[in-house]
Amino acid sequence: MSAEPNVSASSIESDFQVSERYRLYVAWLLGIVYLFNQVDRQIFAILQQPIKEAFQFSDGQLGLIGGTAFGLFYATLAVPIGRLADRRNRVKIITLSLTLWSLFTALTGWSRNFLQMLGARMIVGIGEAGCSPSAFSILSDYFESKRRATAIAIYSLGASGGSIVGLLVGSKVAEVYGWRTAFFAMGLPGILLAIVVRLTLREPPRGLSDRKTTTSSPPAVLPVLKKLLAKRSFVYLTLAAACYSIAANGIGAFYSVFLIRSHHLSLSMAGRWLAIASLGGLAGTFLCGKLADVLSNRSRDARWLLWTPAFVLLINLPFGLLLYTTTDKNTAFTLLVVSISLGSAYLAPTIATTQRLVGAHERALSSAILFFVMSFVGLTLGPWLAGHLSDTVKDHFLTRGVPAAQASADGLRFAFMCLLVAPVLAAAFYFLSARTVREEIVE
Repeated sequence: MSAEPNVSASSIESDFQVSERYRLYVAWLLGIVYLFNQVDRQIFAILQQPIKEAFQFSDGQLGLIGGTAFGLFYATLAVPIGRLADRRNRVKIITLSLTLWSLFTALTGWSRNFLQMLGARMIVGIGEAGCSPSAFSILSDYFESKRRATAIAIYSLGASGGSIVGLLVGSKVAEVYGWRTAFFAMGLPGILLAIVVRLTLREPPRGLSDRKTTTSSPPAVLPVLKKLLAKRSFVYLTLAAACYSIAANGIGAFYSVFLIRSHHLSLSMAGRWLAIASLGGLAGTFLCGKLADVLSNRSRDARWLLWTPAFVLLINLPFGLLLYTTTDKNTAFTLLVVSISLGSAYLAPTIATTQRLVGAHERALSSAILFFVMSFVGLTLGPWLAGHLSDTVKDHFLTRGVPAAQASADGLRFAFMCLLVAPVLAAAFYFLSARTVREEIVE
């Protein structure tokens, strides 16, 4: 195993005293920030059908707005903002990011054409790029390595929590007051949360949880990148996360549209279905992070941080296939809950492993690099690919005389099933990453 040089700053550590209760407060507060991050991302997903009807957009255009436009800026800026978070105050970065993405989520409701909506979602992506790398770095300073996957799992609960709020509340507000009002209602409260973060979240000394706090400057981007690329475990881990991100973002962007087209649900009913299923996502996110910590600590084998998500993704595959082929509503609802629960399990162990492969001053950047690849591949490619496949297959069915509604529904089903190849590849890369992770962890 490699070891980071130990730069002692005991005076800083003794001056920075926090209780266990405050550490948990930090994890849950950042989890709420991530919840708002996901609300502002999911609100577009649930409102795609009324937006499509209002502007006559194609599925491909919806994929560009909700995926490519957002993901391109989210991915591109993750690395420079992650580098900034390794040098500057991370609490201030999160506060500014939260304010920016919340404001432009609200402004999405004022869009009058394709380009205006595209631009608004681009700026939402810019704002959200500053959230997770900074948050992961802060959590790694508050929680030592043996509890880090659990802490990151608490943070990651925000993904499912945001889905619940965005899908349930957003769909209801849209049905009663219109889709534009839903964007206003979901975006503006984030500005108030930004004030809470700025006033109550303390910036920890870097390396605090490792008991070797340091005030030295972080290394430049290129040496960190070279170090990471030299670690086979990180390369395979990144490929695993990127592959799964294609399926997660591609399918997730069109879940509500799938339920409306294939199972004839109303917008609010589709929102309720997805919100309930996202409760399972909460459980899957936390339990898999906790399970990975327990298995790796009990066996003293870090490979369980990677084996756990690999096995879960493979177990989830048949549930996904059945979900996209069944025509029975009750069966579809049950499978939806199971599929989203298991599909949420990969993130916490993935991030926790990444944080253990670098030193304290490289954590935000390493997370940003991981998120860059995940977002560039998953967010920019996944929704567009799902929409493009859906449009292509729909047009094929239309030429064969299939009614338009059925062709539209079957096109999306086919697109979803094609994207299930990605989790299989992800599981394979997780297993490959596990082969060298023990030798490459930084202690």
